[in-house]
Amino acid sequence: MKQNLINVFLEKGYLLSPDFFSSLNSDFDVESFLVAFEPKIESKETPIVLTKDLGNILMKLKQPITLNWYEFEKSRALLEKGRNDQVYQTFLEILNYNLSDKNKIASLLEDISEPPEPEVEKEIEGGGNVIVLKSYGPTSNKRDVGDFISYFRTRYNNVKELLQKRPELQNSISISRVFNKELKDPVSIIGMISDKHVTKNGHLLLKVEDLTGSITVLLNKDSDIFRLSNELVLDEIVGIDGQVGNGIIFSNSIYFPDIPMTKEIKRSSDEAYAVFISDLHVGSNVFLEKDFNRFLNWINGQTGSIKQRRIASKTKYLFIAGDVIDGVGVYPDQDKDLAIKEISLQYKRCAELLSSIRKDIKIIICPGNHDALRIAEPQPIFDATLAKSLYELDNVVIVSNPAMVNIHSSKEFSGFDVLMYHGYSFDHYASNVEAIRLNGGYDRGDLIMKYLLQRRHLAPVHGSTLYVPTPNVDPLFIDKVPDFLITGHIHKLSINTYNNVVTICGSCWQPKTDFQERVGHNPEPSKVATVNLKTREINVLNFGS
Repeated sequence: MKQNLINVFLEKGYLLSPDFFSSLNSDFDVESFLVAFEPKIESKETPIVLTKDLGNILMKLKQPITLNWYEFEKSRALLEKGRNDQVYQTFLEILNYNLSDKNKIASLLEDISEPPEPEVEKEIEGGGNVIVLKSYGPTSNKRDVGDFISYFRTRYNNVKELLQKRPELQNSISISRVFNKELKDPVSIIGMISDKHVTKNGHLLLKVEDLTGSITVLLNKDSDIFRLSNELVLDEIVGIDGQVGNGIIFSNSIYFPDIPMTKEIKRSSDEAYAVFISDLHVGSNVFLEKDFNRFLNWINGQTGSIKQRRIASKTKYLFIAGDVIDGVGVYPDQDKDLAIKEISLQYKRCAELLSSIRKDIKIIICPGNHDALRIAEPQPIFDATLAKSLYELDNVVIVSNPAMVNIHSSKEFSGFDVLMYHGYSFDHYASNVEAIRLNGGYDRGDLIMKYLLQRRHLAPVHGSTLYVPTPNVDPLFIDKVPDFLITGHIHKLSINTYNNVVTICGSCWQPKTDFQERVGHNPEPSKVATVNLKTREINVLNFGS
């Protein structure tokens, strides 16, 4: 019997420890066990060794589990070597938890397993509803060169799939096949720009790569397409058509993945409002608390004109796009600029302010680079200990940066998809993309957001933001076209619409600091954007003194 079990488990990729057999009952059914036990294996190269401890637990659970098996096996190795038994025991305690207490299991697994993307619906009586479509949790896996390669391949394939839907690129071929073509043959390719420079004659040369090779692409300075030369950036993925030359493509057109012009303009059947703010910077000694209190009084219907009070009374959603606190140690000598010098107290004060907002208003918050998290994106949700006071607010929904949230849906209406991104990558594009820099730079958050929507990526240039390479998913890729793109970071309100996607870059609640002056921000604080979800009318309210 033992040999038969060993063979069956071995075929499924499991190894059996000698003590595993002592956990078996006489009526043990190996097929039923394997059907119930379908763990998520992080790597095919990582064998799962079934021990007595694990066998006892799995036969009680009788359902698939998700666990970081690589780390589990490492913890067991440490136990057997007599170095450390604490991690192994923690894994067993987690698995031993009563299955009905899912929240406890999820919170304990968070730091040692890959958390799934949540789909959370949170409703408040009299208010709207919020469904979190995408929000990213922390990951504990080590990263190596292979993860970066896999990440870029994933991004390339994601964007390539979008580009191939364009009629101009449906017959695109791999770069390696271009070299089999005759001179002057028409050709189209999809590739990543890895180099860019101008020749002595003023033409633009691009080095373009795909998974099969690389080729040079020339944009003639006298062609209409040359106007794109000041928009193209390294690492972005584009479609190119042109004519074959001698080891080169003479480009006729360049295509971006872009947002389709046919994007539906959604309108709700009932009148409700969404309000958008950003960059509170609570804890800063120049936090504009008086202005923010004016905003709180308005949203609670206590001040304003008749029209403004009517908007407040019908407000169902408040979005805050990051940097709710000023943080500690974000930049050199920041302590001199802080009125509250402890992180948890900054979050506590922020929660005190937000707690005064009517409870029928849903408050959706994502983090930013000043919050107490890693800067690398995707930034997970706030730390439950440091930001405990925010989690205690019943009408607050906390998501990652970036995140996709659906609001105001019903049985008859699909609701609005809101893509939230704080905007840490914006600095790069405001400074380095000539088409943006020469047309306002930091003052034109709408141009930056349009640029990123055209690329279908929140940070198409490697190095424009810090990121965590996730092998099988790119959290910064804009796979689903949103109805609203909500950002912040540059402290200046900017509103526009691109192909029926409303883009709003939030204002701030802090005047210009010495640090902001050094980085080129020109803040216009205390401004709030409101959107009528029925008519799509946008109003801007100024709460500055």
